[in-house]
Amino acid sequence: MRNNENLSIHEERGSSAIPQKSIRTPQTLTAIVVVCCFLTIMAEGYDLGIYGAVISSLLADKAWTLTPVQAGLIGSYALIGMMLGNVLVGTISDIIGRKWSLITCLAIFSVTMGLCAIATSPEMLGIFRFVGGVALGGAMPIATAMTIEFSSPHRRSLMNAIMFSGYPIGGVLGVMLSMFFLDDYGWRFLFWLGLTPIIIVPILIWKLPESLNYLVARNRRTEAEAICMRYQIDLSAVQKSDGRTETKSKWNAVSLIFSKLYIRTTAFFWLTFFMGLLLVYGLSTWLPKMMVQAGYPLGSSLALLLMLNFTSAIGALGAGAAADRWGSKRVISIAYFAAAVSIALLSLKPPALLLYPLIGIAGIGSTGILIILSAYITKYFPTHARGTALGWASGIGRIGASCGPILGGLLLSWELDINVNFYIFALAALIASISILLIPVEKDRLI
Repeated sequence: MRNNENLSIHEERGSSAIPQKSIRTPQTLTAIVVVCCFLTIMAEGYDLGIYGAVISSLLADKAWTLTPVQAGLIGSYALIGMMLGNVLVGTISDIIGRKWSLITCLAIFSVTMGLCAIATSPEMLGIFRFVGGVALGGAMPIATAMTIEFSSPHRRSLMNAIMFSGYPIGGVLGVMLSMFFLDDYGWRFLFWLGLTPIIIVPILIWKLPESLNYLVARNRRTEAEAICMRYQIDLSAVQKSDGRTETKSKWNAVSLIFSKLYIRTTAFFWLTFFMGLLLVYGLSTWLPKMMVQAGYPLGSSLALLLMLNFTSAIGALGAGAAADRWGSKRVISIAYFAAAVSIALLSLKPPALLLYPLIGIAGIGSTGILIILSAYITKYFPTHARGTALGWASGIGRIGASCGPILGGLLLSWELDINVNFYIFALAALIASISILLIPVEKDRLI
């Protein structure tokens, strides 16, 4: 959806046609969508933060006797599920609609978090995390696509950054709750807390609208008109809001991302997502353990994980504003390069005065910039293919995400120099910085 230049008030309806108390604006609708999607994405961020925070407790649980490799595999089960969810649910949302796809994903994920709390074996925990991962992986591309569609063109990166800041904020929440409750109540209690997002479902049913772009593309004009009347939007502007031709074929979105016009774009987006998510989940899962092995106490290591997630949330907002002004590609590349340098410098065991700033830069250049990357691919592709393009790219990225925890576990189990871990993750950030620059620039005028 386009605000300002593409959305206008229905002047012909007049104030008498709509009761004064029901008058709303396109900006109101944008705020509703951003808040609803923010709450959903915060649940995924909680999962990101919680597993990295409790992994030391899982390894210390004498009833399960896990090795670092096994713990890394359990962490990857959810990510493999997210990979499938990104591809399947992202594609399905372009067919059945964004709203109910998002609501279903959130409900399933919340229930599986509660089931994780009662898991009686590592295998059961892995299965529940896999199922929850499928649902949660589907939520991310839908939330991103809806936020982009309901935002003004010159504020899309910023609005998406605000929405997606729920991801690192959820991670911060997970780490903070771990610091308060892990020692006294154990890791199961923290998974029970992961059940609470189920209370958001009624809010989404009540407040979240269906995508106007989706309704127009599927010729569901009556539903689109009802939303437009409520929020004083010109439906004809919505119909003209995407300068690229829509398709009547439900599966054309899949063929489009592999077409000659977009295949190079698709390939380098996939590479960037792969390396970016390997970096995010590798650091989030193993940073506390890596820092303990480097000589820091567990309490300080959790504080560093908290710093990683906190700076991701703050930095994403600044990066979103910068992307709207200077272009997404440039900002993403610089952020990944800065993360690569910062992570490599951690191998020098810097004093605390430098350690926290380096972790902060790594947070911005990993989780924080992933938010801008998701907005970039969503803006790059036509409306009818946005969920599919982001879903498939994120799905490939989840393969990288799955490799992160496994790779970290393998490196620790091999008892290599701890600096090798830092260099591996720094290399992933460097490759992401280069690959994003190789995406064709011809369509940047649309972004």
